[in-house]
Amino acid sequence: MRIKILVVDDEKWIVNTLKMSLEYDNYKVIEAYTGDGAIRKVHAEAPDLILLDIMLPDMTGYEICNKLRKDPLTRLIPIIMLTGMGETGRIAGLELGADEYITKPFDLNELKAKIRAVLDFDR
Repeated sequence: MRIKILVVDDEKWIVNTLKMSLEYDNYKVIEAYTGDGAIRKVHAEAPDLILLDIMLPDMTGYEICNKLRKDPLTRLIPIIMLTGMGETGRIAGLELGADEYITKPFDLNELKAKIRAVLDFDR
């Protein structure tokens, strides 16, 4: 069974780039472009990991992370936040329960290494 990753970003080119790269590595990729869409997809698809942008049109990634961490059905799903924000954003995301944080623009190999580390593949 393939690992399911939900990619949440309002920039379609980022979602498409991540989808192609992650599917090449045999992950199943689910897409969402808004916070509301992300929360619906989490409940419908039960992803193994979420790649979550912070700046979305309807709510922030922080709000989404906070909602998912408060929900007993979703609180243990690993979240890697993706953002163009600096260190302040990183600390806020980690305090809300994100498992990892990566700044845009990012290196795909670094992101994939963080995905493996969060999913605990290499241990």
